[in-house]
Amino acid sequence: MTLAAAVDAAWRKTQAGAAAQAQQALADAERQTAASLLAGSPALSLSERSDRWQDNTGVREREIALALPLWLPGQRSARLQAAEAESASAAQAVAAARLTLAGQLRELAWSLSSLKAEAEGASAQQRYLQTLAADVDRRVKAGDLARTDALAVDGERLNAQAEAISAQQRLQAEQQRWTALTDLAPDVVADEPDAGRAAGQEALVDSFDEVRHPQLAQLALAEEAARRQVEVARRDISEAPELSLGYRHERDARGQASRGSVTVGLRVPFGTDGRNAPLRAAAQGALDKARAEQARARAALAADWRIARDALSVAERQTAMHRERAALLRQRAALLDKSFRAGETALPDLLLAVQAAAQADAALARQLAAQGNARARLLQASGVMP
Repeated sequence: MTLAAAVDAAWRKTQAGAAAQAQQALADAERQTAASLLAGSPALSLSERSDRWQDNTGVREREIALALPLWLPGQRSARLQAAEAESASAAQAVAAARLTLAGQLRELAWSLSSLKAEAEGASAQQRYLQTLAADVDRRVKAGDLARTDALAVDGERLNAQAEAISAQQRLQAEQQRWTALTDLAPDVVADEPDAGRAAGQEALVDSFDEVRHPQLAQLALAEEAARRQVEVARRDISEAPELSLGYRHERDARGQASRGSVTVGLRVPFGTDGRNAPLRAAAQGALDKARAEQARARAALAADWRIARDALSVAERQTAMHRERAALLRQRAALLDKSFRAGETALPDLLLAVQAAAQADAALARQLAAQGNARARLLQASGVMP
């Protein structure tokens, strides 16, 4: 199971992008509204006039009319552009939400890798001490070693067994968190490319690319959408004018002929500061907020990238040191084991050497996972998906 597949599975399970998808649906609806030929919903009106309850001379008048809201000059174009900008921002918000989810899975995947290596190391140590304990028991029965040596190695064996159980429990707990998030078996392969060496990744260790980062791209589009809303507020100087088309059927008195006529009317509301000033202030405030959020995010993400780059450099150097140390201590433990079986080394010296080698191997396993996690964090800070 690759990280990319895990992100897809977690995306489907957790609906992490529900807010972004709702924003996309709203933007699509606003775009459809702006693309309409009318500025609002048409209205149908019916009316009747009669003197039945007064003079009752047969006066009657009936009218049916249809009111059509009209766009102000430039208003429809401004709203359409604002809706398109909002739609682009919503689409990019989905990519930003997927990147956030990928960051969570990256951390969890490398935690699984570290705990798995720790559990395997603890199990290997337990198996070695079991074999050593059996050999010591045989030599105690043969009179080559004292009973205290058997007790010492049994104590180390039980301690290794307890450590193996504890490591396995921690691994199972992390596996359950993985399954709860993805509904997948915890057999993930943290297949991150080598930042700075894989094809197309060289720029990650040279500079922070603001353009390619999904979160910064989304904030830039959000700022553009807010700027378009300011233009909408500037064009929206009043309520929509209404063109009314109607037909009137009337009779002056009972017994007289009825006649019909067509009516055409235009209703033009006036815009005042009481209406327009709050709308423009709200639009300008949203634009200022979007710009401030973009500036803060740019500074924070650039700082995160620098921290991740430096952490990866340090982790690579530390890994080299841990690898060399583990190799030396394994070699020392192997030599002392051979010497002990030949009867030339005391058991306490061998146990100390074996314990030191096991600790070095565990530290190396943790450091390898830490280096992989540091690489993943650099890719995450650079806005690169798995």
